[in-house]
Amino acid sequence: MTAPARLPRAFWWLWTSSAASNLADGVLKTALPLVALGFTTSPAAVAGLSLALSLPWLVVALPAGALVDRWDRRATLVVADVARAVVVALLMVVTLTGGGSMAALYAAAVLVGVAEVFRDTTAQSVLPQVVGRDALPAANGRLHAAELTTNAFAGPPLGGVLVGVGAAVALGAPAGLWALAVLALLQVRGSFRAPRAVDAPRTTLRRDIGEGLRFLWRRPVLRTLAVMVGVTNLAMSAVSAVFVLWAVGAGSAMGLTEAQYGVLLMWLAVGAVGGSLVAGPVTARLGRTATLGVSVVGSALCLAAPAVTTDPLLVGAANTVAGFGIALWNVVTVSLRQRLTPDHLLGRVNSAYRLLAWGTMPLGAALGGLIGETWGLRWVFVVGGVVAGGLVVLLPRVGEGALVAAERAAQEDGVRGPDDEPTDDGPTGDERHDDGPPADEADGPDDVRP
Repeated sequence: MTAPARLPRAFWWLWTSSAASNLADGVLKTALPLVALGFTTSPAAVAGLSLALSLPWLVVALPAGALVDRWDRRATLVVADVARAVVVALLMVVTLTGGGSMAALYAAAVLVGVAEVFRDTTAQSVLPQVVGRDALPAANGRLHAAELTTNAFAGPPLGGVLVGVGAAVALGAPAGLWALAVLALLQVRGSFRAPRAVDAPRTTLRRDIGEGLRFLWRRPVLRTLAVMVGVTNLAMSAVSAVFVLWAVGAGSAMGLTEAQYGVLLMWLAVGAVGGSLVAGPVTARLGRTATLGVSVVGSALCLAAPAVTTDPLLVGAANTVAGFGIALWNVVTVSLRQRLTPDHLLGRVNSAYRLLAWGTMPLGAALGGLIGETWGLRWVFVVGGVVAGGLVVLLPRVGEGALVAAERAAQEDGVRGPDDEPTDDGPTGDERHDDGPPADEADGPDDVRP
């Protein structure tokens, strides 16, 4: 494989915007449940925030993908981040004026979630236009390194500290960060419409959505990976939706403060950053299918750990192992999906993939709240670990032979450039970590969301 092309200046503005936007994500998603503790201690009510944030992936992912393939992708990123900044700024004002409530938190979570669907779908779809397909592994690696560090490493502890200062401060910080993300995006010049938006005749939204769904469904490798991520995210969402109740407060099982809670969440990112540094050699040595297996086992251990221990050090260690596995998972999958999909279909295929991969998150949040209310919080962790670990039965469907065959078929169809040859050796040391890394990679932990 030839060395990837040097990344253009436009990529680095995109990188800067992504880092700021993901830091805002990390702060807000940690702050919201902590702010909610001022209004309720009900597992179902707190889990409802995770449901509200993730429900848009189930409801609007498919039309969002079709629209992303019609619109200018840079402009879509700008509008999405502006929308999130405005919504959270308004929530901050409501909080400062004494009007804060669970209803206000739910409304803001839904609106932020809708904007996130458009933003995240667009982010992966625009990248091949910015850097070219031969540079995707290096570009994805560098993007993911920034996103992981900000979203999962810096965001959670910062969110916990800011909530300790004041709820309005914790809400104002993400609004400012999204404003910075917009300023960076405005430095990316040019048009970023998909080729079909210029050359192809206009079609109906329903037909566009169907084309993306058919493409994904007819690719067994992509379909299986999407299902695996969807099940993992269901289990992770169930656990994360109620974990704050298990961990924070004098009456909780772990007895942590808000700041300590943020630090505990940070250890997942520590593992992912570490995994990103060795993902290339590990994948080359183990093979891609075994690498995916490491991720499956690591996620299961992380989700089940709180059921057997309340020691923050042991739970943090389990988070670190899971983060390492997520990094290994994503090194195999993000660039693979971008390579297998024609540019004019990227928005639709990304959204269809994420409908399966992330559309399960609201279901998981609801399940976590239901199990927590009915049988107790410990059973949420038990069920989450068993469900995630059961995915080992699907690993034979994404064996190395199937991955190589899918890459060769895409090459024959003219999806990739001439320098983007598939290899049997796995990713190189430049690659990083989808349904979310080598030392260099796309949007947050992408496929598997911590």
